Amino acid sequence: MSARIPRDDEGEFAEAHEINVTPFIDVMLVLLIIFMVAAPLATVDVPVNLPGSEASPAQRPDRPVFLTLQADLSLALGEAPVTREELVTALDAATRNDHEEPIFLRADKTVDYGDLMALMDVLRAAGYLKVALVGLEQTPP
Repeated sequence: MSARIPRDDEGEFAEAHEINVTPFIDVMLVLLIIFMVAAPLATVDVPVNLPGSEASPAQRPDRPVFLTLQADLSLALGEAPVTREELVTALDAATRNDHEEPIFLRADKTVDYGDLMALMDVLRAAGYLKVALVGLEQTPP
């Protein structure tokens, strides 16, 4: 199998005026696959079984501070586990000592009401009075 290479009048190879976009398309497809695989992994969250609510959802801030109370009564600030002793220090660091920033409290629906109130008392004693409870949105029957 042979191919003819175009030459000009002086015997030199002729300039090709077409752009070869095949490598560009290959790179774009590889990047697309990488982002399609990596995007779901970037949204990893602390697993918690939230109760439902029929209330209308509130406006979400740009950088919400989530505090999670899991079924085994362990705590997580954002996605990082935190002990009750370190909670106030970690909250101060996460909010940059802004006690007016709302804390979004997520609690597993199997958590006892008394345990949830004890955690809210710790938040109130630390000066965090704006606490929003997070639940799953349900449609009314």
